[in-house]
Amino acid sequence: MRNSTRSGVDPFIVMDVMEAARKAEEAGRHIIHMEVGQPGTGAPKGATEALAKAMEQGPLGYTVALGLPALRQRIARLYGEWYDVDLNPDRVVITPGSSGGFLLTFTALFDSGDRVGIGAPGYPSYRQILKALGLVPVDLPTAPENRLQPVADDIRGMDLRGLMVASPANPTGTMLDHAAMGALIDAAQGQGASFISDEIYHGLEYEAKAVTALALTDECYVINSFSKYFSMTGWRVGWMVVPEGQVRVVERIAQNMFICAPHASQVAALAAMDCEDELQANLDVYRRNRALMLDGLPKAGFTNIAPPDGAFYVYADVSDLTNDSRAIAAEILEKAGVAVTPGLDFDPQRGHTTLRFSYARATADIEDGLERLRLFMAERDAIAEKA
Repeated sequence: MRNSTRSGVDPFIVMDVMEAARKAEEAGRHIIHMEVGQPGTGAPKGATEALAKAMEQGPLGYTVALGLPALRQRIARLYGEWYDVDLNPDRVVITPGSSGGFLLTFTALFDSGDRVGIGAPGYPSYRQILKALGLVPVDLPTAPENRLQPVADDIRGMDLRGLMVASPANPTGTMLDHAAMGALIDAAQGQGASFISDEIYHGLEYEAKAVTALALTDECYVINSFSKYFSMTGWRVGWMVVPEGQVRVVERIAQNMFICAPHASQVAALAAMDCEDELQANLDVYRRNRALMLDGLPKAGFTNIAPPDGAFYVYADVSDLTNDSRAIAAEILEKAGVAVTPGLDFDPQRGHTTLRFSYARATADIEDGLERLRLFMAERDAIAEKA
């Protein structure tokens, strides 16, 4: 049977790492998971309790395509609480995770063959979803001096129809400040390119608050999710904010692509937004883990890192250790029992010399993992000295 040219997307390497780690665990090994960007905690207790109550009251059928009105209103209120942005809840669209938001965004804004800029390193599924939709992802190699975030000069003369940015970013955890975000918005709009802001790691910041694009312009698409700060990865529920004139466009596509986001997940998400004490306790764990990573990774020999402002990742340049990040990641898994992600997932051109470490799990796991990495590197250095 013939496959479409659009189906020729690359694998998501971190999922392959997860499978290798699963097989190692199945064989009886204890693996420390620093590969996947998934909170070690579950959904807030208030969320699961609200869903249990809703299930007792009756069946959970389809919602309208844009999502439960109460959830859309609560999300709009969040923008006032977090950013002092007065947001019309009519602009909020509930999606099946941020992935559903990407599909709706790219389908609504772009035609086949359109060029969409994405920062490199960046979340790999941007590239693959764009390719699967017949669009052209344009990697924008970012520089260490710009904290591995795109800047306005990177997109000039690139003939883009769209620009996707993420702050805090995956895999680096670095953020755009108000001025940097504004400069990118101006540069994109100046060449007629749609501006898309991936804000799924908002709430996971350690020093300064992340800047939402909605504080600078209404002419943008913003994508967010309950997966990260709200600790609801498997529930597959997220949201978008779009300009008022774009709501009906997105609604029509959502009706046909998804009908609606899962009703049960929407009920839980609404309750999760008021579980502030539990969510902040989770953030405190990530803050401790971040401090451990910034201290422990250099001691283990991973010295060239981009200090993360948010999210729960550290991105390391390991060009002094290897030019094959997949091979060293496999070696670390085999010899140290620590799963890490090769940078090739995030940067096809330069990722062969980078690794991503996630610190989303329990603090005890992070401490154990760092000690394993230290011992692994010490043994590796000893072998090299003897050679």
